[in-house]
Amino acid sequence: QVQLVESGGGLVQAGGSLRLSCAASGRTFSFYDMGWYRQAPGKEREFVAQLVRSGSNTYYADSVKGRFTISRDIAKNTVYLQMNSLKSEDTAIYYCNAHSLARDFWGQGTQVTVSS
Repeated sequence: QVQLVESGGGLVQAGGSLRLSCAASGRTFSFYDMGWYRQAPGKEREFVAQLVRSGSNTYYADSVKGRFTISRDIAKNTVYLQMNSLKSEDTAIYYCNAHSLARDFWGQGTQVTVSS
């Protein structure tokens, strides 16, 4: 069982930055690709970014490319999402995800609100 706990959300003005953290249990990074998703009010959950378990590749949604960066600290069992140049359309609940072919695990989410 994988447990994921997000933190770092909050209220920020447009153009500002936030860094989200996702603390993972156990040796999650050895077995799972780690990612971030978000869900805005009235919309479906959407992919934001992913870091494959080898650490060799990252993937981003077109809407966040060049503004968001996903990274990890293996020693701390933590995945980060650095979000710069935030826009009002980035407002959403952000969820951490651990993915394998067998199953997915999700955190409880952290709210990000960008005021214009």
